[in-house]
Amino acid sequence: MSLDRKLGQVLSRFEEIESLLSSGKLASDEFTKLSREYAELTPFAELIGKYRKAQAEYADLETMMKDPKADKEMRALAEEEFYRLKEELPQMQKDIQVALLPKDAADAKNAILEIRAGTGGDEAALFAGDLFNMYKRYAADHGWKVEVLELSENDLGGIKQLVAEVSGREVFARLKYESGVHRVQRVPATEASGRIHTSAATVAVLPEAEDVDVDINEATDLRIDVMRSGGAGGQHVNKTESAVRITHLPSGIVVVQQNEKSQHKNKAKAMKILRAKLYELERERLASERSADRKEQVGSGDRSERIRTYNFPQGRVTDHRINLTLYKLDRVISGECLDEVIDPLIADDHASKLTEMSW
Repeated sequence: MSLDRKLGQVLSRFEEIESLLSSGKLASDEFTKLSREYAELTPFAELIGKYRKAQAEYADLETMMKDPKADKEMRALAEEEFYRLKEELPQMQKDIQVALLPKDAADAKNAILEIRAGTGGDEAALFAGDLFNMYKRYAADHGWKVEVLELSENDLGGIKQLVAEVSGREVFARLKYESGVHRVQRVPATEASGRIHTSAATVAVLPEAEDVDVDINEATDLRIDVMRSGGAGGQHVNKTESAVRITHLPSGIVVVQQNEKSQHKNKAKAMKILRAKLYELERERLASERSADRKEQVGSGDRSERIRTYNFPQGRVTDHRINLTLYKLDRVISGECLDEVIDPLIADDHASKLTEMSW
């Protein structure tokens, strides 16, 4: 379908909804539904209107430039404006094409963030902790909230495994590009000889599912076991069966929660994580670009696998998916400049999708 035909369809639908909403003949539920669609189409319609106005102005200026009767000074002004529009129109067209790309329904959702230490022992766990601190700072800068759902630390305060909920506006839309193996090259704090080590941690970002997103029959689909919590906790842990293990029988997914003293709270957190994992499985099944299973997405945590490398001796961060290198590692790992990595990833994703579209 040509771009002009697509734009015509969008404007036609926009005008149709506008007419229906102003008719006063809609039932309440239909009015609400159409109002939502109208709000979604409004920015597209404005972009299209601006683009078409610029196209018409461009054509008028071209005619004026070719008119031998036109005033010389006016022709000069027209030529200046003509070349300005000639430069701006391709970008306006690209902006419209990006706006019209099929939206990922999960982009507006909160996210479940999982970080696990991979190859590298204690240093990998310390690096996993650094990654979590990076995401916490990044979340704070974007006005998002981070709640730890599950945490397992080593003796040095590093993170062996962490699951957190990140909530806010369009969290998944930005954090989804963080899924994969992150590799670090540096001299560990535990290294006496000063040798550079390479370690890894895996990150998985799943869209948080709501009740309406995933259909779970607790009576037939789940096996729920309660047990005493492990690890530190004193007498309370020894005497209270507050830990919860939920097994989703159809998929085999197992989620364990024991951080809370309340069995009810542990079950609620476990269900939140389970729903997110089941929702992501369904998304992978339906979407061809995300058809690889989750194990392939995050890899095994081996040193040779990576989406990004953090090289401390060189002060460099390299994202291997788009061959992007930034020499500001300290500001990226602090979360301050993480957008300078994520924004190019989003742009590359848009470019890839645009090449698949036939306008």
